[in-house]
Amino acid sequence: MKTKAAGSENRHLPNRLGIKSWVWGGNYTLERYLYTLHRVTGLGLLLYITLHLAMNGFRLGGVESWIDIMEILGMSGFKVGEYLVAAAFIIHALNGGRLILQHLGYTLGKPKPPVYPYVDSLRRRRPIVWAMLALIVALAVYVLIVFVT
Repeated sequence: MKTKAAGSENRHLPNRLGIKSWVWGGNYTLERYLYTLHRVTGLGLLLYITLHLAMNGFRLGGVESWIDIMEILGMSGFKVGEYLVAAAFIIHALNGGRLILQHLGYTLGKPKPPVYPYVDSLRRRRPIVWAMLALIVALAVYVLIVFVT
């Protein structure tokens, strides 16, 4: 018969979604999903810069290895990757600017006493979010037009 040590019993921890919470977090607002998108684009840009530095390392192998790598990277599938990197940069930069303004307090409004029912200052932040999203879409379409032509 197995005995459990004190404090080692399995407890169900509510609101622990694990990796699922990166995609679906319940009743999250738009800002929470933008924050998650900010994390994902940051990791994607980190992966890109790592691969970029590794590919530039092939210059040390001589002209032949550099030409071989450039022929592979010149294929049409990599154009899509270049566009995704540009789009990720646009999203990460503009959303980062919005987050900086929010953390510095420029979009939060005047503080109010915590009296029930609590009211969030979402009305002041929401137009900035929609303006940022419109700018992201406009820049992404512009970059797509530049990449296609």
